[in-house]
Amino acid sequence: MAEPRLAVRRKSRPASERKRSRAPVQPIAASSPVARKRPSPGGEGSAAEAPGGNDSEEDMFGDYDSFYGNDSLIAQVDDIEHRYLQEKNMDVKAAGEVVLGNLQSGVHQKEQDNFSAAENVVDIKSDKEGACQKCDSDPTDGNQELTESILDDLPSSQLLYFEKMNELSSASRTSPVPKGRDERVNSSSDKVRDPLSFYAGAEHRNRPTDSSSHSRHALLKAESLKDHLKSAMTGNARAQTLQVSKTKQLKEAVLSEEIFVARKAIESPSVDIGPFYGLPSKVKDLFRQLRGIETLYEWQHDCLMLESLQQRKNLIYSLPTSGGKTLVAEIIILQELLCRQKDVLMILPYVAIVQEKLHMLGEGSRGAILEITLAKILYTSKKTQIIGMSATLNNVGDLQKFLQAEYYTNNFRPVELKEYIKIRDTIYAVDSKSENGFAFSRLLNFKYSSSLERADPDHIIALVTEVIPKYSCLIFCPTKKSCENVASLVCKYLKKEFRAHREKEKQDLIKNLKSIGNGTVCPVLKQTIPFGIAYHHSGLTNDERKSIEETYSSGVLCLLACTATLAAGVNLPARRVILRSPYVGNDFLKKNQYKQMIGRAGRAGIDSAGESILIVQEKDKHLVQDLVHSPLENCYSNLLLELTKGMQSLLLSLVGLKIAVTYEEVDNFMCCTLLGVQQQLLSKEKSLSEVIKDGLENLIEKGLLKRTISEKDHNSKSALTITPLGKATYKGSIDLAYCNLLYRELRKGLEGLVLESSLHLLYLSTPYDMTFTCSPDWMIYFRQFNQLSAAERKVADIVGVPESFITKKASGQAIRKNVDNAVVNRLYLTFVLYSLLKETNIWSVSEKFNMSRGYVQNLLSSAASFASCLLHFCEELEEFWVYKSLLTELTKQLTYCVKAELIPLMEVAGVLEARAKQLYNAGYKTLAHLANANPETLVRMIEHLSRRQAKQIVSSAKMLLSEKAEALQEEVEELLKVPTDIPGTIDCHEEKP
Repeated sequence: MAEPRLAVRRKSRPASERKRSRAPVQPIAASSPVARKRPSPGGEGSAAEAPGGNDSEEDMFGDYDSFYGNDSLIAQVDDIEHRYLQEKNMDVKAAGEVVLGNLQSGVHQKEQDNFSAAENVVDIKSDKEGACQKCDSDPTDGNQELTESILDDLPSSQLLYFEKMNELSSASRTSPVPKGRDERVNSSSDKVRDPLSFYAGAEHRNRPTDSSSHSRHALLKAESLKDHLKSAMTGNARAQTLQVSKTKQLKEAVLSEEIFVARKAIESPSVDIGPFYGLPSKVKDLFRQLRGIETLYEWQHDCLMLESLQQRKNLIYSLPTSGGKTLVAEIIILQELLCRQKDVLMILPYVAIVQEKLHMLGEGSRGAILEITLAKILYTSKKTQIIGMSATLNNVGDLQKFLQAEYYTNNFRPVELKEYIKIRDTIYAVDSKSENGFAFSRLLNFKYSSSLERADPDHIIALVTEVIPKYSCLIFCPTKKSCENVASLVCKYLKKEFRAHREKEKQDLIKNLKSIGNGTVCPVLKQTIPFGIAYHHSGLTNDERKSIEETYSSGVLCLLACTATLAAGVNLPARRVILRSPYVGNDFLKKNQYKQMIGRAGRAGIDSAGESILIVQEKDKHLVQDLVHSPLENCYSNLLLELTKGMQSLLLSLVGLKIAVTYEEVDNFMCCTLLGVQQQLLSKEKSLSEVIKDGLENLIEKGLLKRTISEKDHNSKSALTITPLGKATYKGSIDLAYCNLLYRELRKGLEGLVLESSLHLLYLSTPYDMTFTCSPDWMIYFRQFNQLSAAERKVADIVGVPESFITKKASGQAIRKNVDNAVVNRLYLTFVLYSLLKETNIWSVSEKFNMSRGYVQNLLSSAASFASCLLHFCEELEEFWVYKSLLTELTKQLTYCVKAELIPLMEVAGVLEARAKQLYNAGYKTLAHLANANPETLVRMIEHLSRRQAKQIVSSAKMLLSEKAEALQEEVEELLKVPTDIPGTIDCHEEKP
């Protein structure tokens, strides 16, 4: 028998739920794939059709055809089934004691044994011509003819399912195969066996022969062919397609065969891993079609061929920015998903199996959280492969030891990067061979008037006009305000000819931004965009940033003035990168930051070279010399620096998850962290064990952990257990710095929660850490307070902000009574959120509170996240049961902050408020509307929607709809499951006396 082939079905599932193994199915030659219906006389769907004919509009697996539940079809099957059973004088219940297991939920060995009762459900064979012929030797010709017509309407995924059913039943059968049946199975013609024929021998096969048979029958769930078809059609209906496409069935079969071959190749010790690194050739075609990638760089090939990757060992690979690291990560991800069928955990910004920008390990709380995640994976799962990549690594030895990984590095960069600094009007090349590290390059050739010299002392205009509009340029500025000022300055002194460059597309961008802002456009952007210039920083809303990034990438905008956050978070390369200052805010640049920024220079496939220019004042020259020539900073653990989000949070979760429950076990775990590798960096006053002990004692004092000693053996070592408050804290991901305060405030709320409006609940859901970035405008504070009802003013008194305090602050009077500033700021932010929920307009609220719209949006998303954490916190504490339903609704309101009718559309990835309004007004009012939409129609009907965006929206809607249907189906299955502990029933596993 030929090797089994992998049946692939597109399926979405949450990472930690509904894990289902896909079982292999019988291989069929590409010339007559099983995944097709009988060919028409015209030969449609024949093997001659090219498998590579899939255009770019289809996703990797194509669309899966299926059919809705057809009442007439079900009625026919039901009628035939009952008529047949009546003719044979068979009991329906006895005949139906067959298990048709669900392959998608995994097939265990015990379940395989049960399949013996369902042998010969359907046999499908192929001849050389690929034609399906009726088996003359079958006794039930009339039923056979109808059954064939039924099976013709089945999608390929269901035919593959039936074939696997037969394969499993054949493998597990214990009785010899009758001669006549064996002859029919081995016939050279395409044959569709009568699915009802297995009932003829059901009485004999299901006759109990011993006590084990009694046990088996007690466990089997009776299911008729009609029931199975209903279940199958429910699943297949998700594809929302009534017709079965023979062409796509052929492509599906060929792709399944390719994936099976690729899986075998990737598991083989041979150096030959198939046409495209163990992946189907379809993947290679998609990279070419969608990304324009014809071949890989030499280093990418070498990296993918590493023995460590083939053996699924942990790996760190490091290259300069723009070297092509992400493509390697994507190929590895596809290998895991398609060929090895493993789950992939993605940690942003770039991730493979567990892949991350490793330099993030040294960045504050983000680094601590990343280290905690990796340490837990390493400690609890020896089979998980970890692959890390970074452009900025120095002390790689520590990271290798921590991740137990091998290391690959290369200095390759597809586009040469030339580094320069500018002092006054002179450009120097960065040259390590010269005496002071810099070599004279040229003088600026730009005539400045005295007025322009005063307006632009750093010669920004001279530097950018050498590049734009023909090429793109990025200017990194130290502050958000500086970004806007630079953008305004440059456009004031540009010639009018700049306005003519792609003028219509720039006007379209302004219209789009106006739509996003509900009729309002930022005055600075309105002034600068006609010249092809814009700013980019956190003060923009998500929609605005996305629109600006897309138009910059397409060349409509040629200059962006941006903050340093763009360097690490967005892939927007440029011909020239200008660093406005060697400072980020008030802090001098770090080498890692500098490398990230200048790494944006040079676009592979577009520019032959990239260049960076750092503008330096004479006083900073010696600091810049150290900056450009010094090695990269080391990466250190932040578990100790971020105590409540680092060390203490880790210790609490270790005990809560029962990863480590004694002091000794905790010590062993901590030695596996990056902190454990870098123990020598700790203060000499305390060892790692002492630090751990202090941390655990602190958690015990806070009431989050407690010691337990066995009553039987008082001399045994004490174990640690988590308290209800501790469990609620780590389940809700609450910062340990605030968990006790949060508990007290929730307890106080139980005594008198004001429910006249959502204000009190909003205060409890306002994130604590946002209060440090808030500086209230006291007149605005006073006006907002005066607009509250009497009951809402009571909320201010309850939380500790009396009216007299706000009044005196607004009038500039001295305050004698001490009031907690954190509480005052938190209530002010609550007023912002309260206005947002009422108005659902970020622009008007940001104007009302004199805040940037980006800050308001960030506050909203942080509050939505914290409300969700608060909900999980309350779910673990029975005393807070009343908050559960209240927080569930509030979380949804904060998450979307739109009118109720737009929420279903906002659930789709890539659809934000402005886009949701466009879709709703165009008639796409539900998730089903979007899932069944034609991308081409969307592009025509929705203004400023690209074809790529339309495809993403439709694809995301389909996936979301499938997930919702799957969740409902699982709920139904759970409800219908027969309990194993019904009172009065005999344990089928116990032999009768």
